[in-house]
Amino acid sequence: MKKKALIAMSGGVDSSVTAYLMKRAGYDCLGAMMKLYGGDNTGTVERTCCSLADAQDARSVCANLGFPFYVFNFTEEFATQVIDKFCREYAQGRTPNPCIDCNRYMKFELLLKRMELMSCAALATGHYARVEKDSSRWLLRKALDDRKDQSYVLYMLSQYQLERLKLPLGDMRKSEVRDLAQALGFWNADKPDSQDICFVPDGNYARLLPPIASGKFIDASGNTLGKHSGHYRFTVGQRKGLGLAFDSPRYVIAKNAAENTVTLGRKHELARSECVLEDINLIAYDTLEMPLKATVRTRYHQKETPCTVTQTDEHTLHIRFDEAKNAVAPGQAAVIYEGDYVIGGGVIES
Repeated sequence: MKKKALIAMSGGVDSSVTAYLMKRAGYDCLGAMMKLYGGDNTGTVERTCCSLADAQDARSVCANLGFPFYVFNFTEEFATQVIDKFCREYAQGRTPNPCIDCNRYMKFELLLKRMELMSCAALATGHYARVEKDSSRWLLRKALDDRKDQSYVLYMLSQYQLERLKLPLGDMRKSEVRDLAQALGFWNADKPDSQDICFVPDGNYARLLPPIASGKFIDASGNTLGKHSGHYRFTVGQRKGLGLAFDSPRYVIAKNAAENTVTLGRKHELARSECVLEDINLIAYDTLEMPLKATVRTRYHQKETPCTVTQTDEHTLHIRFDEAKNAVAPGQAAVIYEGDYVIGGGVIES
């Protein structure tokens, strides 16, 4: 009897090819899309996801491959677990990553539960990463295509989730995926990748937050430099769009939500030698018994930085960078690597 797999569909080329590869591997497949928000889902906004047009694309692929397609309405859960959290974090002066929360709470919690209710043995997604098993535990590894690697947004996966996860694109390059889609006659073979936050396709996330009084731009000594229209409109490391003129570039180096201030400084003032991670998850180890030499990303699309990682308690990691690092923003995820393998990660607290 064939094993059943639930395929997380987005209407894009990656999940479409994932569906084909899972069927080719011998699985009895079911396609599923999550309806996550109730905004403009007509498909008129390009490079977002989960629109009505995306659902039609996904349904067409499943029909061509000969298996059923379902849409699960998770709008209420998405609003609570992702959008509300996103707004709370920004209101507190932090810089959240809603795509990580969507993976954590929607795809690998709610959708995984649906997978189990439908008696499926695996959940397959179009993420570019690899899952491997060593003698004692499941491991998460970077994708073959380092330009598309998505291991950063999967650092929160548990051993239970990794065991049930299939990532057939991990050993492929994006160009190979598009070529295969073309060969299969998928009309979405050249469809652009989604890039925007799905519930803020215009990038104006401030409209989701309650109105806030204007505040002060200050320097590191507390001197007033000018006024701004709300601290949540800025993020650590930002240089453009400040609305002020200086004799040399200035960057956002800190925010204080309680006082509604945004601190500006020169580039060298962005440098941090260490940070603390909360809400951690470890994949490669149960705990870090000793300080670990590793590398770390503190933003999704950035090069890794050599560091030393020390676990200070069950929920906390301390990271010391070998060289001072710029724009380490509270609320962002920091993900730790040993070579190609994800050690784990957490949320930057300070």
